[in-house]
Amino acid sequence: MTTQPTPADKFSFGLWTVGYNGADPFGGPTRAPLDVVHAVEKLAKLGAYGLTFHDDDLFAFGSTAAERQKQIDRLKQALSDTGLIVPMVTTNLFSAPVFKDGGFTSNDRGVRRFAMRKAMQQLALGVELGAKTFVMWGGREGAEYDSAKNVRAALERYREALNLFGDHVTEKGYDIRFAIEPKPNEPRGDILLPTVGHAMAFIETLERPALFGVNPEVGHEQMAGLNFTSGIAQALYQDKLFHIDLNGQRGIKYDQDLVFGHGDLHNAFSLVDLLENGGPGGGQSYTGPRHFDYKPSRTEDETGVWDSAAANMRTYLLLKERAAAFRADPDVQEALTAARVFELSENTLDENESYDDLLADRSSYEDFDHDAYFNGKGFGFVRLQQLATEHLMGAR
Repeated sequence: MTTQPTPADKFSFGLWTVGYNGADPFGGPTRAPLDVVHAVEKLAKLGAYGLTFHDDDLFAFGSTAAERQKQIDRLKQALSDTGLIVPMVTTNLFSAPVFKDGGFTSNDRGVRRFAMRKAMQQLALGVELGAKTFVMWGGREGAEYDSAKNVRAALERYREALNLFGDHVTEKGYDIRFAIEPKPNEPRGDILLPTVGHAMAFIETLERPALFGVNPEVGHEQMAGLNFTSGIAQALYQDKLFHIDLNGQRGIKYDQDLVFGHGDLHNAFSLVDLLENGGPGGGQSYTGPRHFDYKPSRTEDETGVWDSAAANMRTYLLLKERAAAFRADPDVQEALTAARVFELSENTLDENESYDDLLADRSSYEDFDHDAYFNGKGFGFVRLQQLATEHLMGAR
């Protein structure tokens, strides 16, 4: 297997990722702005297949129609010249001062209407460029003070906006879906729809839930102390993984946006195994873009930016290679069987078995030997994890 990426790998990058200039809350930029045409050309040479962007990444907030069109035309030409595509677009409802209390859920009704119009303008551009997913990260949709936000009303306003978008794309016949991106906090003290579970529950309240899924990000779920692979497995189970953001995170702290794998490497390994191999049951689970939402360290120059972009793709491909070897290892298959991992896929009830049948089955309770599990009948999970670790380290 080669670790040289190709467009067939479906690796995509946000313009805001490679274009990050190094500024943070404690210091200004450490790199010059990156031109979009240059970014497209460099990513194409590295083997990526897609570029994604917020509206404000491509043209400055408040740009005139002419300024906006000039940048759109430059992007279109660069895409045509390189073969890169735009699989996803999103809109920035968090940077400009007008969004200091949110966009769709601002206490100010006028701001909410402005946010909806801004999102619909970017949605139209996404459709024009062939994007299949519109991601919504509500970075300012939240509060710092419980008394400042009526959360029930805020969720209803969120729902109102999303229902409008669902009606809009349906009536226009647009081939695009929406993906909510959860995050627990930062920049707001608390953000609405903070985790994958919150977002998927909210989606079921919408008028067109089939049009809406999630765009989970590694660091966002791990900031909440959650297992990212488990969250992705549930999103896949409910057919709601419309897009995914890959990066690295080390523990419950600020959003680090490290290179993918430069955080919890074990979890990155299990994630790639899930996405590529579907877990123990086999079969690829996810066919969409492998999108990297990271930030090149502010310590780096432009060479370091492209080194970090390449590192994301190389790490993913290395983990994909290790995961394939893990699944093909007879010792692993033996350990999975011993751990009864495959048994979990079997129905607990027999075919056509009723609750009366279960209650009448003495072997399932009265005669069940639960004492056998004290100091006996282990599951061998530690051995299984050690095998995963050895494959991850290239020791097998």
